[in-house]
Amino acid sequence: MMDGGQVIHIHAEAPAKPAFGAPCNGCGVCCLAEPCPLGRVISRKRMGACEALRWDDGLSVYRCGAITDARGVLGPRWRWAAPVLRRLAHRWIAAGVGCDATLQAERGGD
Repeated sequence: MMDGGQVIHIHAEAPAKPAFGAPCNGCGVCCLAEPCPLGRVISRKRMGACEALRWDDGLSVYRCGAITDARGVLGPRWRWAAPVLRRLAHRWIAAGVGCDATLQAERGGD
């Protein structure tokens, strides 16, 4: 459950949301609540989970598909642009800057 009562569905193995400013741990809360500006372009929507968000089973974390799966995010027609998207996405999503989500997340029960 999110601020204002928004419910998002998070993978059961996802890590808990870090404190604001702490390093990103792949919890996915921000991207599941709403797409970032880059995610809005990719998802073609302003609310709800970002279409570029990918779950990594091996690491049990969420990752931005614009970085980890650029070819899949772009689709067959635009796959040629994957290296450019991957490189620019690091900057556009502020990868490595720290958690900027002020959302308060709580795990729901069964």
